[in-house]
Amino acid sequence: MAIFPSRTIAWYTARMFLVRVAAFIIGLTVILQALDLLSESGKVLAAPGNTEADLWLYVSLRAPQIIQLFLPFSVLLATLVTLATLNQNSEVVIFKAAGMSAHHILAPLMVAALGVAAANFVWNERIGTRASATLRAWQDNEFRKLPVAAAKPGQSWVRGGDDLFHAEQVVGSGDATRLTNVTIYDRRDNRLVQVVMAANAVPISGGWRLGDVRLFDVDSGGLETRPQLDFATDVVPRQFTTVKINPNFIALWDLWPQIGEQRAAGKPTDVLEAAAWHKISGPLSAVLMPLLGAVAAFGLARSGKLFVRAVVGMALGFAFFVADNFMLAMGNFGTVPPIMAAWAPFMLFLLIGEAVLIRTEE
Repeated sequence: MAIFPSRTIAWYTARMFLVRVAAFIIGLTVILQALDLLSESGKVLAAPGNTEADLWLYVSLRAPQIIQLFLPFSVLLATLVTLATLNQNSEVVIFKAAGMSAHHILAPLMVAALGVAAANFVWNERIGTRASATLRAWQDNEFRKLPVAAAKPGQSWVRGGDDLFHAEQVVGSGDATRLTNVTIYDRRDNRLVQVVMAANAVPISGGWRLGDVRLFDVDSGGLETRPQLDFATDVVPRQFTTVKINPNFIALWDLWPQIGEQRAAGKPTDVLEAAAWHKISGPLSAVLMPLLGAVAAFGLARSGKLFVRAVVGMALGFAFFVADNFMLAMGNFGTVPPIMAAWAPFMLFLLIGEAVLIRTEE
């Protein structure tokens, strides 16, 4: 009933697995970073004032993204190589002769994969998010030197019921929020009734007080001006001050409070919630790789089907990545709930891997 009947064998297999994970992720990162640098170095050096030092800066920002993306693939490849090697050298037969079950053989690999998943999560949230945000800002600036000054508040679109609000500038927060150059598209029964244009707007109880107002009536085509107008609506200042966020640039512990602010402001949060859950399920997928690649460990190596078993294990692993990306896309479209989009592939392939292992080996 022990998880590790032999600590020596557990350490032996876990060490083999971790060494191969490190070898694959280092090799993939070096190769892919070199190819990426070849395609982007011209753009980096084309910016005025950039030198070779900026190429190394680009590498330091791009490498965390490559590691974040390809670490689960490295775990899958390391699993297949480790288990195929154990099978080829008849070590799996020796383990079974010592009384170890298939789950006993895989347990050290899954525990080691759990450690890799934890390291991957910390890497993604502490290093990957910051590097991605900095690199995106640098790319948007065409690799020129980034300004030190903070960005000015930009324009904002907000929907309240059937009405659409647009403000060219938003400053302040709460009751001190002030909108500049506001346009309100007043719609009733899915039909545009009038367009309200105001030079400024401040929040009041039950709506907004507009200043220097121009009213355009769609039916009559007439234009009316007023010095002031109280416009009744459910739109609150928080809907203007909560900006659009990219979950790839924000750590999980900072993302959840921002999701709460977006939800309180009445904005849709399904995409953000799916991304937040996937920040956990994505790294944790490393634990599945030994289970999905287990078919490469068992069966007689002399039967000549070791290569076929390795291909089947690889197919299962890549099928998981395809299903994971597909469900995440469905979550972004709002077709499935966010938690289902993030966790359904993990649970499905966990059951598939266990079913294959139990049916064939246990």
